[in-house]
Amino acid sequence: MRIGINKIFALVFASTLLFSCEATRNANNTQKGAVIGAGSGAVIGGVVGNNVGKGNTALGAIIGGVVGGAAGGYIGSRMDKQAKQIEQEIPGAEVERVGEGINVTFDENSGIYFDTEKYNINEKSKETLHKLVSIFKEYPNTDVLVEGHTDDRGSDSYNLTLSRNRAQAVTNFLVSDGISKGRFDTKWYGEAQPKYDNTTTEGRAKNRRVGLAIVANEQLKKEAEEATMKN
Repeated sequence: MRIGINKIFALVFASTLLFSCEATRNANNTQKGAVIGAGSGAVIGGVVGNNVGKGNTALGAIIGGVVGGAAGGYIGSRMDKQAKQIEQEIPGAEVERVGEGINVTFDENSGIYFDTEKYNINEKSKETLHKLVSIFKEYPNTDVLVEGHTDDRGSDSYNLTLSRNRAQAVTNFLVSDGISKGRFDTKWYGEAQPKYDNTTTEGRAKNRRVGLAIVANEQLKKEAEEATMKN
């Protein structure tokens, strides 16, 4: 599991938010969930989220909704478990724990991928999505941002439509398999956010991807606040 929080803390320092860099590096995921918002909660999350969102909207969504403090640590501990389960159930998925959420990227290595100019859910992708549904059912108090992307072949408008179809295909499949539609926010970006080199066949294949941001819903946030107030 990748830990992307160090990138976030660089932005926090740039915004004059005074945290201990050494303490952050040595903290586990749950502790990082608490540290990121300690003292200022969602205000800090909003500052960092707005900056991160310019380059990676999934990370922006995660940090933008941060609770922080002890409640953030409570949420982080549950996200640790869910992230570990995704890694175990779906080998090849790029799982990144950030603050109080999870950023997941699926490509051909993890079984959720798209052929050139296609947006249908193939049989291998269905197997992987079924596993993801089981995990989402086990952790019902999370919301999910689904993002669709393409490689750079074709016009901007064509790729934007293609990425929309890919993102919606994944959301529709998850909903049809038993996950509440209200848990999803579906977005698409065409070729605008490549993660890999579009000049290579391998890079283009990886850019035909769908990413997820998994965040606490309002019920989990309330549960976290109530639980930590008792301690």
